[in-house]
Amino acid sequence: MGWTATVPWLAELNPAARSLLESRASRRAFRAGAVLFIAGTRAAGVWFVVSGRVTVTRVTADRVHVIHGEGPGGTLGEVPVFLGRGYLATASAETDVECRLVPRAVLERALALDPGLAVRLMERLALRVQGLVERLDALAGHTVTARLARFLLDRSGPSRPGESVVAIGMTQTALAAELGTVREVIVRSLRVLRRSGLIGSAGRGKVVVLDHERLTMIANGVSTG
Repeated sequence: MGWTATVPWLAELNPAARSLLESRASRRAFRAGAVLFIAGTRAAGVWFVVSGRVTVTRVTADRVHVIHGEGPGGTLGEVPVFLGRGYLATASAETDVECRLVPRAVLERALALDPGLAVRLMERLALRVQGLVERLDALAGHTVTARLARFLLDRSGPSRPGESVVAIGMTQTALAAELGTVREVIVRSLRVLRRSGLIGSAGRGKVVVLDHERLTMIANGVSTG
């Protein structure tokens, strides 16, 4: 079974397009923490994430900003490849990652063999734009504590109080970048949630959600008094 079979939307392509991608893509593997590409460097092609998770960031003078994250089936670098420019941001492996790198010329041939590939790529870009807009709305409309509460709720699931152990899955610095702030503010927000009885400690890098209802109120910007 070739690598395209592990990416559901590529598995739908016709055999000719899939065979081309299978034969001409380069396999790239990275350990957690490694850099796939750096902002400003020449775009070598479009990256397809086969396994693991990649985080894409831009660095300003005082902060790291998370642009988006991609897991299995995700793509990276389409915009600079088709614009003929360098990468717009830096991509790093959040976990161990396996990717396939497809040069522009190969991708163009695959698009000619199966125009449905263009539709799928546009759908992915549209979802990314939607995600960026939602991220901007969240950053503009909610406090860091509210954004942190939403982050924890999204990972806790519908469990009963006292049974929702959440693995944050990243350092406090990385979490700060994810939520558009700095580490010191994340530390203060975690302390506020603990002192309010909404969360508790569950070991290194983990918290337990103790009060889903009140944490949801805070995530929605409602004061709990």
